[in-house]
Amino acid sequence: MYVEKLPKTWSAICVGLYLAGVAAMGVDSIPEDTGVWLAVSALFLLILLPCLGVPISKRIYNRIRIDPAQGTLRVGRERLPLAAIHPGSVQAALQQAVPGMAARYATSAGALDVPVPGLRASDRGAPRIVGGGWSVPMGMDSVVITTRQGEPLTIATHDRTAFLTALAQATGSY
Repeated sequence: MYVEKLPKTWSAICVGLYLAGVAAMGVDSIPEDTGVWLAVSALFLLILLPCLGVPISKRIYNRIRIDPAQGTLRVGRERLPLAAIHPGSVQAALQQAVPGMAARYATSAGALDVPVPGLRASDRGAPRIVGGGWSVPMGMDSVVITTRQGEPLTIATHDRTAFLTALAQATGSY
């Protein structure tokens, strides 16, 4: 029913710059210095990989899929039954105003769930972050919903309105 697509712009820019740099070096050094070119290209991978770390992490921990046929909400590595989500909390989150960029940065900077005593969300009385990540990526929007048992959950999303509308339809509260 709903699959949140993650932006690939940053990854495309990083890989494009890497390939352009490696190709430019190759034009000047191949075939005489092929070994040096390969070594320098491998060293530049050490710069590329950290730049791709955040998009890869977002894909693992913040990918959202709502599947009403299976009755699940999948966020990252975690699956939640749609029947366990409180429809009223979805409606309440849908009624909230969409935060601006500054508010999203402030909220994501404070949303932590690190598996260290004192930094766990439950230790601080904050909602648990769903998906397996330790925090909401900087600048991403986050939505707080509750389960029928009253457990508050934070879900990081790129498109708040589309996600909450699809979740409201899947839980029968729309």
